[in-house]
Amino acid sequence: MFDHIIRAGKIYDGSGRPAFTGDVALNGGVIAAVSERRLPDAARRETRADGLIVTPGFVDVHTHFDAQATWDEELTPSSAHGCTTVVMGSCGVGFAPAAPDRHDWLISLMEGVEDIPGAAMHEGISWGWEGFPEYLDALERRRFTMDVGTQVPHGALRAYVMGDRGARNEEATPADIAEMGRLVEEGLRAGALGFSTSRTLLHKATSGELVPGTFAARDELLGIADAVARCDHGVIQVACEHARVPEELSWMEEAALKTGRPVTFNLSQVDASPDLWREVLAGLEAASARGAQLWAQVAGRAIGILMCWRGTAHPFALHPTFLSLAARPWPEKLAALRSPEVRARLLAEEPVRVGPFETFVTQTFSKMFAFEGDVDYEPGAAQSLAARATREGRSPKELAYEALMRGAAEGDGEGFLYFPLFNYSGGSLDVLRELHLHPRTLMGLSDAGAHCGAICDGGMPTFMLSYWGRDRAAGIPLERLVRRQTRDTAFTFGLHDRGLLAQGYRADLNLIELERLGVDRPRMAYDLPAGGRRLVQGSRGYVATLCAGAVTRAAGEFTGERPGRLLRGARGARVAL
Repeated sequence: MFDHIIRAGKIYDGSGRPAFTGDVALNGGVIAAVSERRLPDAARRETRADGLIVTPGFVDVHTHFDAQATWDEELTPSSAHGCTTVVMGSCGVGFAPAAPDRHDWLISLMEGVEDIPGAAMHEGISWGWEGFPEYLDALERRRFTMDVGTQVPHGALRAYVMGDRGARNEEATPADIAEMGRLVEEGLRAGALGFSTSRTLLHKATSGELVPGTFAARDELLGIADAVARCDHGVIQVACEHARVPEELSWMEEAALKTGRPVTFNLSQVDASPDLWREVLAGLEAASARGAQLWAQVAGRAIGILMCWRGTAHPFALHPTFLSLAARPWPEKLAALRSPEVRARLLAEEPVRVGPFETFVTQTFSKMFAFEGDVDYEPGAAQSLAARATREGRSPKELAYEALMRGAAEGDGEGFLYFPLFNYSGGSLDVLRELHLHPRTLMGLSDAGAHCGAICDGGMPTFMLSYWGRDRAAGIPLERLVRRQTRDTAFTFGLHDRGLLAQGYRADLNLIELERLGVDRPRMAYDLPAGGRRLVQGSRGYVATLCAGAVTRAAGEFTGERPGRLLRGARGARVAL
């Protein structure tokens, strides 16, 4: 007798083959049988899946739950979007190793890089570790809705070994490199899934300092790769400076060849070099031909900034009048924003100049759009505030103000603007389609748990199926989309026991009503510790999500089951990608 049989679902098994109708039987947290014929055996529980699609649980390998995992068992938003495994410790930032006098500094680093409220982390994290193995021990004592894996972050590692020299991005000595390598090896042997580093000038602490390791020399990076090579598992994840990815390919390929393990990096289209991604793909193909496991992580949509009055960025955020209101409670701020006098001042004055990036994001109205929900992630150029302003004989600022004041009700101040920062130079998502069809790219960059006041992409697993697999005219086959965020992501990170609906694999599944599947309109919530804010985006269409055979969510609600555990190291026999 099986524990649970899911009957007559349309099964996308994660292998990439076309769907088939059949039964899935579960026993003891693993898949006992998958059959295109009706399984005759009885079960303690049966679920009819007629009209539903059945997929493996999604494996999101680029998240930032490092702090949240120390206080939150549900790990939203990922748990609301079909994820049953997440990997954190991305982009070189995290909380171990952590010298006792570096706690505030590590929080400042995470707050600046990933826009997670510092007050929430100060209140929410209960420090009980110094070394990375102790951090894993602390996580292992917790229970979650899904499994959690993590990586050794270069920023924390460098500051721990080198102190202020490391924090200031000074050059590492041979002794520094040897000690960092020793600690990376220690972390991997204790159960880390890999090592991560940041090379981008966008990643700064609240003080303005760049993440330690941003300018790390080749000998430092390859010295750490030696440590990965000494272990039997481990991925190297790199957050590259977008315009410099081609320059980084050489050392990343050497690291991949040295370790025999995957090296993954972010790949996005940038306006300054809109065709650079083609050069990177050519480099990936050449590296693959030489035997390197080099993979580009690609987002599912434009990496877009969501702007609202209570968010991090919007067209009036740097205006003197708005800055004078910034510290006021929301009801007072909203009352002021509703007044004709404040509106007139904001529309008339110029913003304070902070830097070229901030000016570009908040004042480029040709790339700014009114936003309502999942239908607005691929807007046409004619919908931009600049184009509309020309047609209507008005200023883009007026239209921006009106959009921000409009939410569920007129004047409630809960409206959104959308600014597709990356992957949108041509005014469509066609580039992403080509990237997702390339054999050397990997689904990634959701950044779930991070960018709380500006980006809300944790719902990307849902968006991939609903938009790319169902709604978009030039879409991507659903079986390929499922494989990309199940088998491919799991296997790349050494998790060979999940990502497929096949006998002996983990009983991590989603039951989905595809026609109803979608992401909800984002909203600003204040549910982090200390009342910290974050943009949240729910989902619809998930009938059930199971982790290790336990139903963690049903009909859009958590069941209270907490089968998720810390993942320590690679799982299962290695299977080729």
